[in-house]
Amino acid sequence: MRGLKVAFDRGMPVLDIARLDVGSGEQVAVTGPSGCGKTTLALALSGIQPVREGQVRWNGRDIAGLTEGARDRWRRRHVGMIFQDFHLVPGMSVLRNVLAASYFGAWRPSAQVEARAAELLKLCGVPAGRQDVVSLSRGEQQRVAIARALLLDPPILIADEPTASLDAANARLVAGLLAEAARRQGATLIAVTHDPVLIGAMDRTVRMADGRVMEDGG
Repeated sequence: MRGLKVAFDRGMPVLDIARLDVGSGEQVAVTGPSGCGKTTLALALSGIQPVREGQVRWNGRDIAGLTEGARDRWRRRHVGMIFQDFHLVPGMSVLRNVLAASYFGAWRPSAQVEARAAELLKLCGVPAGRQDVVSLSRGEQQRVAIARALLLDPPILIADEPTASLDAANARLVAGLLAEAARRQGATLIAVTHDPVLIGAMDRTVRMADGRVMEDGG
């Protein structure tokens, strides 16, 4: 990221970052007080949030300069998003929620993709049955969201407060699951979090305040 500024309604920037570099395969925790711009940073990094000025370059490509449609297409190919509120689809089964990302590229997922989804659910400790996803506990729903993000082997994983609504046991499970899955796939992982367990599992911590990077280190 270079010279990045994001502002809402032409007000003061909620993000004002001169420079931030993340290496391929690196695992980075982004932390700081509530309202400091962490979630906006995650959305800008994924191309969901338009930026007023500056660059967000992934592997040399400036996604900040793309149209909204082009950013969406780039994200589907490159990013696995894990949201604090899960964004699962009520009324759909656990397995179909994991397969949701694959519907953008095909009318029907292949048998290989379905097998991959079932394998990820097993890895995440969630049965790949036909039960409605809303029947699961919050910890199980978060693990379904992680399996969905991993389905297409994205080179980038971005997680926004993935353990915030979980109890201590589930938070430890999810923290370990994310770090291990990223290592296994060689993916770059950026996790917005207050959780000391998740922060401790990352390679590096970026601390933010008032929309700026205040500290960047291991």
